[in-house]
Amino acid sequence: MRAALTVLVLLILVGLVALMWWGYRNRRKRQAHLPALPAAPEALLAKVRAGTADDLIPPSTGVYASTVTDASWQDRVGAGDVGFRADATAHLLAEGLLFDRTGAQPVWIPKESVLDARTAPGIAGKVMGRDGLLVVRWRVDGQEFDTGFRADDKDDYQTWVPALRSLTGGPHED
Repeated sequence: MRAALTVLVLLILVGLVALMWWGYRNRRKRQAHLPALPAAPEALLAKVRAGTADDLIPPSTGVYASTVTDASWQDRVGAGDVGFRADATAHLLAEGLLFDRTGAQPVWIPKESVLDARTAPGIAGKVMGRDGLLVVRWRVDGQEFDTGFRADDKDDYQTWVPALRSLTGGPHED
């Protein structure tokens, strides 16, 4: 009896993992039309990691939550690993915004792609309540994305939001 229950639980777990894999595979198929996301320039990434980059404001440590399409705050992007959480350090540079993620590929948002910045209560993979996340709206080849970041110090958002908005060429309404 005990062996039968153990086998049943294992089968259920395997079934659940298979369903998650199937759902994620289908998400990638549905998002096949999305443009390729920009890669971080190697020279810039090397400067950041060596500590010699010219950050416009002090870097902020925290958790990169995810990148979603503009369709919904829950429509996580399935391309690469940008849809997955990771510890990260956010760097605002003259060239753009870099999330240098631990154990994952960096997420690079070129300056010319940034549309807006705001705080939000959540994004796919992380819900924090009022003003819990820094969310950056950006565009690649006509497709808009939102990228969420949870800073270790939420007071950083008072610096980050105006600094990111200044990349777009002017202030924006909340």
